[in-house]
Amino acid sequence: MKYTDLKDKSLKELQELLKEKKVLIFKLKAKLKTMQLTNPNEIKEAKRDIARINTAITALQNNNK
Repeated sequence: MKYTDLKDKSLKELQELLKEKKVLIFKLKAKLKTMQLTNPNEIKEAKRDIARINTAITALQNNNK
């Protein structure tokens, strides 16, 4: 996921996407603890996606002020 994909979305869509990614991280961490996660880099990618979404939300809120 790239920032350019996110900057065209609305605030509500971004918040829903953020919630989905946080749930995904929770599930990935649970899989990591039970040794079921085959690619640990998925956690890092999900964290980066969350950071990108938070950046898009902040930019959107600053533009509306």
